[in-house]
Amino acid sequence: MTQPHSHHDHPHRQAKHDDHSHDHSDDHGHSHPTGIKGFFYGLFVPHSHDAADSIDDALEASSQGVRALKISLFVLLATTVLQLVVVIVSGSVALFADTIHNFSDALTAVPLWVAFVLGRRVATKRYTYGFGRAEDLAGLFIIAVVALSAVVAAYQSIERLFNPQPLNNLWWVIAAGFIGFIGNEIVAIYRIRVGQKIGSAALVADGVHARIDGFTSLAVVLGGFGVMLGFPLADPIVGLLISAAIIVLLWGTVRSIGRRLMDGIEPELVDRAQHAIEHTPGVLAVSRVQLRWVGHRLQGAAVVTVANTTVADADAIAHDIEHELAHALPNLDAIAITTTTRSL
Repeated sequence: MTQPHSHHDHPHRQAKHDDHSHDHSDDHGHSHPTGIKGFFYGLFVPHSHDAADSIDDALEASSQGVRALKISLFVLLATTVLQLVVVIVSGSVALFADTIHNFSDALTAVPLWVAFVLGRRVATKRYTYGFGRAEDLAGLFIIAVVALSAVVAAYQSIERLFNPQPLNNLWWVIAAGFIGFIGNEIVAIYRIRVGQKIGSAALVADGVHARIDGFTSLAVVLGGFGVMLGFPLADPIVGLLISAAIIVLLWGTVRSIGRRLMDGIEPELVDRAQHAIEHTPGVLAVSRVQLRWVGHRLQGAAVVTVANTTVADADAIAHDIEHELAHALPNLDAIAITTTTRSL
C-alpha cells in the first residue's frame, strides 16, 4: 500500500557535471519524416532543442542568444542595404519583396533581443516563474511580421502584374539575389544552431524565417533569368510564389511557438526525464513527470515512489534524482520532486 511521505519540493538550479554521463540515444519515442520530405522538414521545421549539446547555465544560454541576434542583425542589415540599392536601379518587384523580407527579418531580432534580456530578470511576487515567457511572445511577433511581409510582397506583385514595368540591370538583380541567399543562410544556420543549443523555439523560428528569406532570394534569381529569356511577367509571378511559400512554410513555426505557449513539451524530453528518474537507486516507481518550457529553460515536477524509509533517506534519493536529471536535461532550471513511500 502506498502511503504519502512528507512532501518534498526540491528547487533545482542546474550545475555543470562532467564526472557522469548517460546514453539516452534510444529513449526517444519521437519520429520525423525521412527521405526528401524529411530533408525539407529538417530545413524548415527543425527541433528547437538539442539535449546532447544544451547549455546548462541560464545566463550563458541567454548571452549566447543575444550574441547570435547581434551578429545576425548586422549581417541582415548589410544584406538589405545592398539589395535596396539594386532595387532602386532595377525596379525589380521580386527583389523588392525579398528586400522587405530581409529587412523584416532583421527587425525581428530586436524584440527577441529584448526578450532574452528581460528573461534574465529574477522572479517576482507577481511573476513567480520569472520572465522567460517574453521569449515566446517575441516568437508570436516574429510570426506576425513574417506574415505581414508576405502580404505586402503579394500586393506589390499583383499590382505589377496589372501594371508591368520594364526591368533594368538584370545581372545586378541576379547578383543581389545570390547575396540575399548567402546572407540569409549564414544567419539561418547560426540562429538555428544557437537556438537548438539553448533550447529557444523563438530563436529557431527566427532562423527558419531567415532560411525562408534565403530561398526567396534564389527565387528572385530565377525570376531574373526568366525575364532575360523573354518572359517579363516572371518577376511579379515569382514575387507571388515567394509570398505563397512563406505563408505555407510559416505553419511549422506557428505550431512550434503555439505549443510552447500551451505548455506543450517534446515527448522525448519527458521520456528522457522518466528514464533518468527510474534508474536512480532507491526509486521504485515514477507516477508522474511534468515538464514545460519557460522561454529556453525547462521547469517541471515529478512524483516518485520510494521504499518506506526515513525522511533523510527520501531527501537523499530526491537529491540523487536531481543529479541524474542534471545530465539528462541540461536546460532544466527547477524541478519539484514529491516522494511517496511504499512498504516492500
